[in-house]
Amino acid sequence: MRKLFFKGRLFLFLAILVLIFTGCEKSDEKFSVGFVYSGFVESNQFSRALDNARKVIEARGIKTYCEENVPESAECERVLLKLINKGCKIIYAGSFGFQSSVERIAPLYPDVKFCHCSGTIQGENVSSFFGRMYEARYLCGIVAGMKTKTNKVGFVAAKPVSECIRGINAFYLGMRSVNKNASLEVVWTHTWNDFTVEVDAANILIEKGCDVLAQHQDSHGCMLAAEKAGVYCIGFAVSGEDVAPGAYLTAPVFKWKNYIIGDIEKYKLGKWEGRFYWGGLKEGTVDIDYLTTLCAEGTFEKVEEAKRKIINGELKIFSGPLYDQKRNLVVKEGDVMSDSEVWNMDWLILGINGRLPAKE
Repeated sequence: MRKLFFKGRLFLFLAILVLIFTGCEKSDEKFSVGFVYSGFVESNQFSRALDNARKVIEARGIKTYCEENVPESAECERVLLKLINKGCKIIYAGSFGFQSSVERIAPLYPDVKFCHCSGTIQGENVSSFFGRMYEARYLCGIVAGMKTKTNKVGFVAAKPVSECIRGINAFYLGMRSVNKNASLEVVWTHTWNDFTVEVDAANILIEKGCDVLAQHQDSHGCMLAAEKAGVYCIGFAVSGEDVAPGAYLTAPVFKWKNYIIGDIEKYKLGKWEGRFYWGGLKEGTVDIDYLTTLCAEGTFEKVEEAKRKIINGELKIFSGPLYDQKRNLVVKEGDVMSDSEVWNMDWLILGINGRLPAKE
C-alpha cells in the first residue's frame, strides 16, 4: 500500500515537472526577437555584424526573425508591424535611418521593446544603442601607421556625420602615435553602401600613392580594390580576411552579442528600461579584429599596449591639444573631450587631407 502511495506521489511529482517545463517551452516559443537591417547580410558588413549577434541568441534557443534590405522610409514601419504580428517582444532596428519609423510605431505598442542602433532616442519602451567604434579605429590607425611604406594612408569615408568624423580623427591619432611621417587622405562617397562608388573612391586614393586603405563603408568595394592594386586594407564592422586575403590587415569590429544578450536577460527578468547605451572596448561592444600575418613586425605589441591603456583609462584618445583644419584650438592641453562633445564631433583634426563637406 505504501509502495502504491509512493508511486502515486512520484507520478504526480513527475507530472507537475512535465507541466512546468512544458509551460516554460511554450513561454519561450511565444517570446521572439526581431531584427531589421538596411542591407543584405551577405554584402552589407554593418548588417552582418548585427546578424552575427542574432545567430548567437538563436543558438541559445530564442526564436528570431530578421528583415533584410529594408528602405529607410515608411517601408520600415510596415516591416516593424510585420515583426510585431509575428510575436516579437524586442525589435532591434539596425540603422540610423530607421529612427523616425521607430518613433512613430513604438508609442502604439507599449508592450514591445524597440532598440534603435546609432541614435539617441529613449522612452519607456525605446532604447538607443551604439559602440565606441572610435576606440577600435584608433587601434587600426596604429596598424596602418606601422604598415605603410609610402607614408600615405587612405580613408574611404561615408557621410560627413559625427559617427564618421570621430572615427577618422581617432584613426589619424592612432596612426600618428606610431608614425609621425604618415599622412591621411580622405575621400567622401556620400553613401553607406554603394560598391561601385566605393571602388572608385579607393582607386583615387591608390592613384595618390596610398598603400594602406581604411574605410567607413558597408560594402567590400574598398577591400577588393586594394587587393587588386596590390596594396593593403583595413575593413569595417566584421572580419574581412575572407574577402581580400592578400590585402587584409585587420578591422574595427562590432560585437553586439554582449549587449543584446544582457538586454534580453533584463527583459526576461522584468528589469528592461529604455536607455542610451554606448559601449566600447571595456564592455566588449567593439574590438579590433585579429591581426593577420601581413601586419608589420611589432604591431601586435603596440596595439595591445594601446588597447590596455584605453580600457584602464590611461589613454584618452581625444585629449588636448587638438586643432581643427582651420587651425582653431578646439581642445586645450590637459583637457579631454566629454562624451557629448565626442558624440557630436563635427570637425576634422589639423593634418588630415580632405576637407569636411557640408552636412547632408
